[in-house]
Amino acid sequence: MAVAVPVLDHEYTLDHKYTHQQGRIYLSGIQARVRWPLLQAARDRAARLNTAGFVSGYRGSPLGGLDLKLWRAHQHLAAAGVQFKPGLNEDLAATMVWGSQQVGLFSGAQHDGVFAMWYGKGPSVDRSGDVFKHANAAGTSPHGGVLVLAGDDHACRSSTLPHGSELEFVSAMMPVLNPAGIQEILDFGLIGWAMSRWTGRWIGFKTIAETVESSASVELTGGPQIVLPEDFDLPPGGFNIRWPDPPLDQEARLQQWVVPATHAFARANGLDRIAISSPHPRLGIVTTGKSYLDVLQALEFLGVDEAMAAAIGLTVYKVGMVWPLEPEGLRDFCRGLQEVLVIEEKRAFLESQIKEIFYDLPERPRILGKHDEQGRLILPSTAELTPAQVAKVLAGRIERFHRAESIERCLAFITEKESELALPRAEFPRAAHYCAGCPHNTSTAVPEGSRAMAGIGCHYMVTADTACCD
Repeated sequence: MAVAVPVLDHEYTLDHKYTHQQGRIYLSGIQARVRWPLLQAARDRAARLNTAGFVSGYRGSPLGGLDLKLWRAHQHLAAAGVQFKPGLNEDLAATMVWGSQQVGLFSGAQHDGVFAMWYGKGPSVDRSGDVFKHANAAGTSPHGGVLVLAGDDHACRSSTLPHGSELEFVSAMMPVLNPAGIQEILDFGLIGWAMSRWTGRWIGFKTIAETVESSASVELTGGPQIVLPEDFDLPPGGFNIRWPDPPLDQEARLQQWVVPATHAFARANGLDRIAISSPHPRLGIVTTGKSYLDVLQALEFLGVDEAMAAAIGLTVYKVGMVWPLEPEGLRDFCRGLQEVLVIEEKRAFLESQIKEIFYDLPERPRILGKHDEQGRLILPSTAELTPAQVAKVLAGRIERFHRAESIERCLAFITEKESELALPRAEFPRAAHYCAGCPHNTSTAVPEGSRAMAGIGCHYMVTADTACCD
């Protein structure tokens, strides 16, 4: 689709590095998200749709910089018909976004639809689950659509607990996208809105600091080519929001239609793909998001290039939509493999889906993930994975199929470095502190002789010696 690519103020977008002839731009993950509504508005205009955009969310970490960038882009957003209005809290923000999908239910609407975006940190997803369940069951408008950005903090760098939001999205039956890198962030935003419109569902979007706070040169001309499935028949009345709409009718759409429809959309648009292939595959890796980048880095550590991957029989499957996992592409990828290793952070989310897909098949590969064949933990669910951790596990699995001097040298180097890191060293913990002007600076002082314990909120820091400010 040919669209006019907006060029923004370099003060916050670094657009002084943008080259029209090359069609590329240097963006951070936050800046890519600011571009989403601008690019969607341009695509809709090219399609002769009279749409508007709406963005709301909670002004907290790890997406705390998003609202600042949105404020700075106010004139560009307004020119594109996009309104940014932060919520007083997460629930009110989500409720406003839900209202944006109801515009077409009554006569007199000024737009064909409103594409919307909600953002908040992982605990905000927990808090707003009631709104998400109701709004996702109701659906989106045909020319609207909703993205739900969860700022997850796997390593608990700016939170009271480490967290991931996949299971909360699944609880609300919202499909979940997990991008790896800035280009995919940019593309998946537009794909997500298209998926939301076609399936009638709110789309969960996983973000973490490693991608949000990184930068890269990305392709900006036109955006991804999005197609609608031709192998799926819509149910009577489609999937989108309507009125009246009894709760049991909403449940029927969610339970009977949404998963296969989402699978069809994922297949049509190649959200899951083979990233590294082999002419005689034996060992397969399934991964997603940041873990995919960790796998690539680990293979580079081990000296596994394209030729060695072919000799090993190593192949890599990159998952873009982590729920509901599309089964046909996965089965095609696994055909002929002896072993599948699932590499993902936190819980065994993909691994459990893969095992369920292959549960009743007579011929299936050995599927490993968090534990090996003997039940030993190899990929922990705590904190976050590193390329070195992944490299050690990969080396052990590759050794069953292929031996190489480069892999042995890498393992020796990693072992040496781990021994050095295990040596005693001075610890300089980051002391808890409140943001300038925060009312908790004084509100946490209690009367003499009194005792107070903290609940959820920044005041939690008074009970934690090493907590960081939210």
